[in-house]
Amino acid sequence: MVADAMQVSAATVSTWVKRRLAGQSMEDRSSRPHHCPAQTPKQVEHQILDLRTTRRWGAHRIAYRLGMSPSTVHRVLHRHQVPLLHHLDRLTGEPVRVPKPIRNEMAAPGELVHLDIKKLGRIPDDGGHRAIGRQEGRRTSGHRGRGYARLHHAVDRYSRVVYSEILGDKHQETAAGF
Repeated sequence: MVADAMQVSAATVSTWVKRRLAGQSMEDRSSRPHHCPAQTPKQVEHQILDLRTTRRWGAHRIAYRLGMSPSTVHRVLHRHQVPLLHHLDRLTGEPVRVPKPIRNEMAAPGELVHLDIKKLGRIPDDGGHRAIGRQEGRRTSGHRGRGYARLHHAVDRYSRVVYSEILGDKHQETAAGF
């Protein structure tokens, strides 16, 4: 009954009751594990990083040499933010390419707003030439529905909120007024 009223499962209510009776905090807890017993030992991680820097080998070759899974070696290299081999100079091992940024995130709303204009063809009410034929479409539609409409979009890069509006042209003054 309480679970239905709170819109949670009975197991969640039971957890809350046990915490309250034990005098524990009712705040949300992290589900992250306290320790990872299956994580690769530090000594093996150092061997992986050493082979990568001294011999410039990939994950598969390192895995074969150490007798482990390539996915484990890749995970260790990724955890230590080791650049990809094709981002390194072959002779010196120095990074020559900057990796692509993962995402463009802003600190506050309105800090960066992305504007985009899409040109869309107008279709007459009778369906245009594809529905009623080219000759009939020219005769019946006149000038109504012809031309293009410009769909202006503004995307806030912080909240990902989008505002769109149909305007007649894509001139600088129209876009700035939008």
